[in-house]
Amino acid sequence: RVLLGDGCSMPLVGFGTYLMSPEQTRSAVLQALDLGYRHIDTAEGYRNEGEVGQALRDSRLQREDVFITSKVFPGNPAWNAPAK
Repeated sequence: RVLLGDGCSMPLVGFGTYLMSPEQTRSAVLQALDLGYRHIDTAEGYRNEGEVGQALRDSRLQREDVFITSKVFPGNPAWNAPAK
């Protein structure tokens, strides 16, 4: 684990979901959590954030025990930002 500036600690190794279809994501993330991963990487642009969340709920792990990284797509209209 690495200590971040805000006092949180983040596992050094994470499970990435880039290029993973939504249909694959839930079961793959569940398996990763079962194997001991506690850092899951996703992004709005990957279009699988919902499935990552469902896997976390289905895992019955406590939310505070899993570190999730995500990225917001540039130009997200919900932020009233221009498209990039």
